[in-house]
Amino acid sequence: MQAYWRAVLVLVVGVLLFSLDASAQNALTPLQKRHLSGFASHEVDLQTPPQANLLAPLNNAPSLFLSMPTFPANYFPAAGDECKEKIGTNVKVNQNCLNLSDSDLQGRGQAANETTIAQDPNHPNHLVASKNDYRRGDGACIAAYSLDNGQHWEDSALPVGFTRGTAFGSVAREYWQASGDPSVAWDTKGNAYHACQAFERGLGTTNNPDLSSAVYVFRSTLNNGASWNFPGRAVVETYTTTGAPFEDKPYMTADNHTGSPFQDRIYVTWTEFAADGSAYIWESYSQDYGETFSPRVLVSRNNTTLCTNTFGAGTPQGNCNENQYSQPFTGSDGALYVVYANFNNSLSSLTDNHNQVLLAKSADGGATFSGPVLVANYYDLPDCATYQGQDFGRACVPEKGSSMNSVFRATNYPVGAVNPKYSNVVAVTFGSYINVHSNELNGCIPAGVSSSTGNNLFTGVKTAGACNNDILLSVSNNGGATFTGGATDPRALTTVNQAQGQGVTDQFWQWAAFTRSGALAVSYYDRKYGSDETTGSNDVSLSWSFDVIHFGTVRVTSSSMPTPTQFPDSQGNSVFFGDYSGLSAVGDIHPIWMDTRNPDLFLCPGTGAPGVPPAVCTLSEPNGLTANTQDIFTTTVSLEDDQH
Repeated sequence: MQAYWRAVLVLVVGVLLFSLDASAQNALTPLQKRHLSGFASHEVDLQTPPQANLLAPLNNAPSLFLSMPTFPANYFPAAGDECKEKIGTNVKVNQNCLNLSDSDLQGRGQAANETTIAQDPNHPNHLVASKNDYRRGDGACIAAYSLDNGQHWEDSALPVGFTRGTAFGSVAREYWQASGDPSVAWDTKGNAYHACQAFERGLGTTNNPDLSSAVYVFRSTLNNGASWNFPGRAVVETYTTTGAPFEDKPYMTADNHTGSPFQDRIYVTWTEFAADGSAYIWESYSQDYGETFSPRVLVSRNNTTLCTNTFGAGTPQGNCNENQYSQPFTGSDGALYVVYANFNNSLSSLTDNHNQVLLAKSADGGATFSGPVLVANYYDLPDCATYQGQDFGRACVPEKGSSMNSVFRATNYPVGAVNPKYSNVVAVTFGSYINVHSNELNGCIPAGVSSSTGNNLFTGVKTAGACNNDILLSVSNNGGATFTGGATDPRALTTVNQAQGQGVTDQFWQWAAFTRSGALAVSYYDRKYGSDETTGSNDVSLSWSFDVIHFGTVRVTSSSMPTPTQFPDSQGNSVFFGDYSGLSAVGDIHPIWMDTRNPDLFLCPGTGAPGVPPAVCTLSEPNGLTANTQDIFTTTVSLEDDQH
């Protein structure tokens, strides 16, 4: 058993455990369940209602609400019937007004998370964004668009309620219960694209035995993301009542480089959890503007040197059989790269708990891929139950000291980009709990994995100045053939958070992109500000570099965000905040993130009864925190701006 847990180490990160009656997961192995993306696993997990304490009403008179300076502007509509809002320089992207969910369904009717954003390469002030959106009570792909460089946004719903049912028993329609894990992109002709995962919950949650899953791409044809084609075009569709295979964690890119031999080709990668216990990365492409997609091609090819532990799972495509978190990206020369996390690496000792980032390259438009190249080794986040006493089976970002409110699951993942000025320069960012600021010299020591959960253990997790998560950088100067991280320990790799005072504080959930001028921009959640590191509050920072060695940093959030409370456990702490946050960079840079600064609202107890008009209340969680909601915010950063 010890050897087994040493092998799986980080696979539980970012995954909610399944309830015993969730038959949607019966066909998956324990290893696959730990790999499953946070969104998919969260959607089939049963929620534990918080022990809520509703406070006094904010007010019974809407006219008075509008004059209150602390009134949540995301609840009452403005003159244009939307719920627009700015917090300092931060702009709210989702324009829906807050739903009043029952307290035992907190988050289910209003949360938004897992953000993505892209700019039209010909008109960079035209942006499209998307997120998992729960306003209908279940996860759904909801987009937004802006025509003024992100200063104002409008919502744009994808028509993902049903798709054609030919692949699902030759029926007319397949109705989808949940969708999410979005990604967006533009081609060079002014079309925007949106990839969306869709799946069924199964008998463990509903009375429908269908456990199918699929990935679809929707096109916004020449109208900037304001509307989308219906139905979505299938990338992969799997009909099953057993739960496996399961198609998970898709991501999309478009080759929008003018003059590329594969200009306007759309690429989608995803993980397939098969009945034999394997989890391979696959890719499919469209050369007709997203109308049809090619037969799938294996990305995570075999390598017996890099992949030595197969966990007893099937190996029909080789030893590299446990992978997740793929991200495709392209260069101006038409090269397609796919970076992903792999868990088949060997370990040097009982206390070693690292994993590896791999990359595959296609020079023929996604028809074939090279064997994997080692980008870097990394260390994932620590076991939540061990250090926070909550969220068994998951990893999280524990705050320092005695507070234990930061328990939302999190994982480290890779994000890559190609320098537009030098197509042979490929940069990959990723998080690592062992790094130049956090290692044995200052008391952060890998200590193997938990015997009960398989998550990473470290000495110094709750000690200020010892452990922290950093965003690291590995660079290739030869078109992805080799990377600096392939021969450099994470303890010595370049970190993007170099600003003074940023040292031993946590940074996580990064995204990265190059601007047209060749600057690498990296956004991430950051706990270096105020009391974030000890309270579990969060900010967002942006780092940039023109030489991929030296980085400057600016704070993006205009104020700190309290630790999330939606989807709470019995103590009122959020167990699901999302899995990733996005960024786009062409000229200006647009980070986009989940934001918790707005309070959540509920129907006051005893109101909405005969003779008692309904009133609106805030809610106090069992831990004393005021319940907050999850909105999506963005801002615009210009490197030419004097303040940067």
